[in-house]
Amino acid sequence: SADTVIKIAADPKHLGAQVGITSVLHTWGSAMTHHPHVHMIVPGGGLSADGTKWIACRKNFFLSMRVLSRLYRRLILEELAQLHKAGKLHFFGDHAGLADSAAFEAMLAPLRKIDWVVYAKEPFAGPKAVLAYLSRYTHRIAISNSRLIRFDAHSVTFRAKDYRLNGARRHTTMTLATGEFIRRFLIHVLPKGQHRIRHYGFYGNGNRAANISRIRDLFGAEPPTWKEVGDKDEGDNDPCLRCLALPCPCCGGRLIIKGTFKPTQQTKAPPRSTRHAA
Repeated sequence: SADTVIKIAADPKHLGAQVGITSVLHTWGSAMTHHPHVHMIVPGGGLSADGTKWIACRKNFFLSMRVLSRLYRRLILEELAQLHKAGKLHFFGDHAGLADSAAFEAMLAPLRKIDWVVYAKEPFAGPKAVLAYLSRYTHRIAISNSRLIRFDAHSVTFRAKDYRLNGARRHTTMTLATGEFIRRFLIHVLPKGQHRIRHYGFYGNGNRAANISRIRDLFGAEPPTWKEVGDKDEGDNDPCLRCLALPCPCCGGRLIIKGTFKPTQQTKAPPRSTRHAA
């Protein structure tokens, strides 16, 4: 999905700019079914190829969803074919027959002819509402304890939503066999090394800080000048007690100094608990 947006956005026929992407993987629905999809936050524009100017998209239009969907379809199907040829796909149960190359190709053939859905829209309530929505999924698990109603060795009952219904009727309860509940929960545990949040384009980790600083300059945005809260007077201009007017070298966000010490001053260790003699 990131390759699709980056390639189309870089094409001069569409936007002709390097965009930045924050991508969040979400794999579950209310009933913990397997529903993998990706939410992407993309600014409405990007840096020119030489990095000298900001190229904004047209009002109420970012990129053609038709063009995005066709490239996304091609990239996914080509990658699946390559993985199958390299023997990196494994099939079990009713799908064991797909290990045969001819059967796998027959399965992919109709997928090349149907339309794939890629959806892009401007946030109606603004960027903050989108960030607030996605932040609820970034560090959560498939189900929280508050949704559990009762459970035993045989079944688990929990609160869920039926998205086919509207209003108060949407909120319902669901009971699953204990084994099925555990299976649904575990399919949302990410494999080792898999990240739920990824950054691409000018948000890429290697050049993120420099790119954000450059974009601030192009917009004429003043650098942040937050001051560390302490016992010093407001007129104290000691730079060691001020938050640097530089982005964080790791994430590009505001850099806040939590404490300072002089070159000849030893840092203090945490106080030791008093041990009582026997």
